[in-house]
Amino acid sequence: MSDRVIPEATVGRLPVYLRALVEMAENGVVTISSNDLAEAAGVNSAKVRKDLSYLGSYGTRGVGYDVAYLIHQVRRELGLTQDWPVLIVGAGNLGHALAKYKGFSRRGFGIVALVDSDPAKVGERVDSLTVEHIDDLEGIEEYWHRRFADKRRARRRPREIPLEGVVHAGASVFEECRKRVAVHDLAIDPDRRRSATPAPA
Repeated sequence: MSDRVIPEATVGRLPVYLRALVEMAENGVVTISSNDLAEAAGVNSAKVRKDLSYLGSYGTRGVGYDVAYLIHQVRRELGLTQDWPVLIVGAGNLGHALAKYKGFSRRGFGIVALVDSDPAKVGERVDSLTVEHIDDLEGIEEYWHRRFADKRRARRRPREIPLEGVVHAGASVFEECRKRVAVHDLAIDPDRRRSATPAPA
């Protein structure tokens, strides 16, 4: 891994590169040029080459970049080489859709719990999850903290934050939830990332 400090603008583009690379890998693409990656990510090729140089990837002239290795490098920089538990707050239509979306798990974000403040929704089955009450949030957090702490100790990669992702899917309970756990807003349709305007360098 490179010891160079990676600019925030570059870090902001890495998820866009990752999505494009994963799609290409799923389509059987083995190597990719900076021009092709730039087109898929919506940036220019010079910016792609500079961004990837921070990861220690310079590609091979006439060949390009190895897609599988580049995916590994980007995931490593984004902390996606291990699984991260995600809790969804709000069991409405959006919460249901997010809980059922398999793209999160393929990218290292496992949906582990779904909570809501509406008693009528508690106990409802959503895919493999059962909706729990938000008042049980601390117990849920403690359970997953222990479970993932054990995994991380086994891998000798301890972390302190137990629940790394909370998807904002219910505004009525979001403020209450954010006081209890660290929040990473993942409520962005991954299919829209490629159309997002890249941050300026």
